[in-house]
Amino acid sequence: MNTKHDRKPGGKRGWATQWTRAGLIALGAAVLSSCGQGQFIFLGDQAASYNREIWNLSLWAIGLSIIIFVGVSGMLFYTVQKFREDRNTAAPQQFHGNNKLEAWLIGIPIILVLGLSVLSVRSLARLNPVSQETLGIEALGAQFWWNFSYPASTVQGGSVVTNGNEMVMPAGQKVAITTTSRDVIHGFWAPNLGGQRASIPTVKKVWELDTQRPGVYQGNCSQLCGASHANMRFKVIALPPERFAAYNEAARAYVAPTPAPGSAEERGYNLFMQGKADTGAVACASCHRVQGTPAGGVSGPDLSFFGTRRTLGAGMWEAMTPRHWEETEVAQSAKTEKQYSPAQALHEWIKNSPRVKPGSIMPSYDGSTYFVDGKPIKGGVLTDDEIDDVAAYLRSLRLPEEADYWRGIPVHGTNTTAGGSQ
Repeated sequence: MNTKHDRKPGGKRGWATQWTRAGLIALGAAVLSSCGQGQFIFLGDQAASYNREIWNLSLWAIGLSIIIFVGVSGMLFYTVQKFREDRNTAAPQQFHGNNKLEAWLIGIPIILVLGLSVLSVRSLARLNPVSQETLGIEALGAQFWWNFSYPASTVQGGSVVTNGNEMVMPAGQKVAITTTSRDVIHGFWAPNLGGQRASIPTVKKVWELDTQRPGVYQGNCSQLCGASHANMRFKVIALPPERFAAYNEAARAYVAPTPAPGSAEERGYNLFMQGKADTGAVACASCHRVQGTPAGGVSGPDLSFFGTRRTLGAGMWEAMTPRHWEETEVAQSAKTEKQYSPAQALHEWIKNSPRVKPGSIMPSYDGSTYFVDGKPIKGGVLTDDEIDDVAAYLRSLRLPEEADYWRGIPVHGTNTTAGGSQ
């Protein structure tokens, strides 16, 4: 076999150079992507103490791995070169029963494993304890959405502040997350804030998360849980402490506004609360809660602050423009395969959620059949104008401007902030 071509220009050396250059470019892009303004998904985000601890532990593991690789490779090459067949004609020396060598071969791995075990236990001891003074947030996973409630933030009537699919937390202090599930095993994971935790029915897992950097962070379900596992997302909005305090106070005092008589919001409110019996349209209030109203359903996400939220369908659509759910143009953050505008996405979601999100058990309102636990159910009917009325009511459910937790917070994928122009 002729191998001389490997030494020609453009041969082996040129190939290696190209791959080296490509690797450096990819590494540079990864580093730069973690430094830009806005949300990014980065396992090594050093703004979170959890990630810092894991990174420090990883450095030990990586360092020892390099030492082991270099040592084993060095001994291998040394042995191959020294005992090459063309340099040694005598029979190889037998060293079976060399107790000293066997002791080294067994002792060194044991020491390495014990060392890594001690470091791992130390990291676990630092990460697992939860302080009694830490702000608590309960995360409930369900097919296929999340609810976040604040046990210490009580509201009139004895309930607590709750928000669907958007978790608001203070930056610069630890938060105790308690996660569980309503149906199957889900996985709570916001990579920038820390590791994954299983959300298991009847089991409550508690651990601490934090970030020093205010911003919007992506969260995902990391456990295959059904047809819309990939569509079970959430956002974590980390606010400066004073902004979070303002949000918390406004959320506790929040009462859904009373629609003006004769307005689209009032018609939507009546449909939301009562449905439409003559066409079989189910009342939204039977499944959703709206703080300060008779709506207290728990089968679906809390909609108390829907008008303030920027996500729909557990993150399937985003509306980051100033008009968000009133926006009729296809915004960059709202693009999907069907190119919905935020307003159209909301309309289609209300009209037939199971069609646009597989596995959704929300009733359809166009008369089509949907399934709950495998059983077909005939949906009720609302006209397009009535659906727009319900959408108008949902858009009216807003926190005060000073408590808008998206306002001015860096958002992934844009060079601006939430509430600004795209």
